[in-house]
Amino acid sequence: MHSSTSNSDFDFVRTIPQVPWRSLLLAVTLITTAATVAWELHARSLGYAPTLNDTPDLWAEARASVKPDSLVLIGTSRMLFDTDLDVLEKGLGQRPVQLAIVGSSPFPVLVDLANDESFHGTVLLDIVPLMYLAPGGMAIEASEKALHRYHHWNYSQRWGHQLGVALEHQIAFLKQEDLTLQKLLERLPIPNRANARLMPPLPPYFYQLDRDRRARMFAEAAVAGSPLQQRVANGWLALFGMVPRPDTPEGKAFQQMVAPLIEQRMQETAKHIARIQARGGKVVFLRLPVSGPLVDLEESLAPRLTTWDRLVRDNGVPAIHFAEHPELSAFQCPEWSHLSAEQSVEFTSRLVPHLRAALQSPVQSLASASAPRSSALAH
Repeated sequence: MHSSTSNSDFDFVRTIPQVPWRSLLLAVTLITTAATVAWELHARSLGYAPTLNDTPDLWAEARASVKPDSLVLIGTSRMLFDTDLDVLEKGLGQRPVQLAIVGSSPFPVLVDLANDESFHGTVLLDIVPLMYLAPGGMAIEASEKALHRYHHWNYSQRWGHQLGVALEHQIAFLKQEDLTLQKLLERLPIPNRANARLMPPLPPYFYQLDRDRRARMFAEAAVAGSPLQQRVANGWLALFGMVPRPDTPEGKAFQQMVAPLIEQRMQETAKHIARIQARGGKVVFLRLPVSGPLVDLEESLAPRLTTWDRLVRDNGVPAIHFAEHPELSAFQCPEWSHLSAEQSVEFTSRLVPHLRAALQSPVQSLASASAPRSSALAH
């Protein structure tokens, strides 16, 4: 006797709806295409253009191209914007590898090159003291994220990167720093809670990037008084303003807290530079142009005497500070922190003779840097 719920009592039939599948597929294709084209046109109307995203994959690709005797550029976004790779190649006889990272401390990258026993090339190190000496936080994380991708770069990520590059060269809305759903939601005008300490919004997209990671500022961002120039410039003030000022009780407490960490950074910098030099490599410090209110703001937060001067003295390496050379200090950054595309070409042309002289100078041993050391953030 069969159970009342026996499978044999039921006939399962999957009925396929009688719909015009070809017409439906065509309609979906047309709607998707129309929506994509509309979003692309909207992105371009906002001033966006096809350009590469500065992703960890793009950085890893550049890092993988470093040869034992390469000329390597490391630093912050100022190195990306202010140095023209073509001019450097013509002036120094070697194509540089651009490893600078936006919003970063280049210290982890310096350590990575020091740990690379095969590397005995030249490092041009862009130092923004406040960023370079950052004991942690976003500046360190930006470099560590790129390094992690390079050291754990699998084939799936490599192939995805190649596909992404091909699409980003053609499509403007593939701008992950500005036009993803998450970024668009973050820009909704929702008021913050009273007395909330939140990270200020980063300056908007205002540059293009090529496969060699050469950054070029948009023309509008270089026009004084333009909406984009104002947004970018004010963004830097808000960003640097997150650091407590040394003349406030909060700032003094902050300095006391980070002083041991900064002292450790100073000592580790000397150790890793010495490792590169021991293999026959060279390191040159660069302090690239800064203008407007950022000059005094950066000096108040990280005084030159106890940061840049201390680093140069302790390491005995050639150093080029823009303020010490009239031909380099003549440039005014349109948004106070970076040079325009046109300025960067001329600036690099003027920088090349100083780099040649620096690279030809004998390496000073650390033992000869006998000047007394001072507290890293003391006035």
